[in-house]
Amino acid sequence: MTEPLLRRGDEIEYETVAAAAGLEKGVLIADDHGAPNFAIRRFVLEPDAEVPKHTNDVEHEQYVLAGEYTVGLEDEEYEVEAGDSLLIPAGAVHWYRNDGDDPGAFICAVPNGDDEIDLLE
Repeated sequence: MTEPLLRRGDEIEYETVAAAAGLEKGVLIADDHGAPNFAIRRFVLEPDAEVPKHTNDVEHEQYVLAGEYTVGLEDEEYEVEAGDSLLIPAGAVHWYRNDGDDPGAFICAVPNGDDEIDLLE
């Protein structure tokens, strides 16, 4: 049986994502913490930061916490803001760009396991 867990905000360590300057990731809950199925992470996209076109082998569900930024998903571009949600299917080409003055932040849920980024550019 899975044990309940509380992780406080000050326990979360953020690291720079190698694929994109200006993008940081903090793992909130994942298999390392006893979660049997899913991981949730918090990302921060700094002003003027871009994440290049890429794919992942797993689906992503995202919820925008703060800021406004652009998400490219396949052949479409979307301006997103706090309160918006996204479904990024496994294998879908996607990218991010923050042209604003404020950081963007979002929660991203994925199945546990490998979530390696496959850069296309």
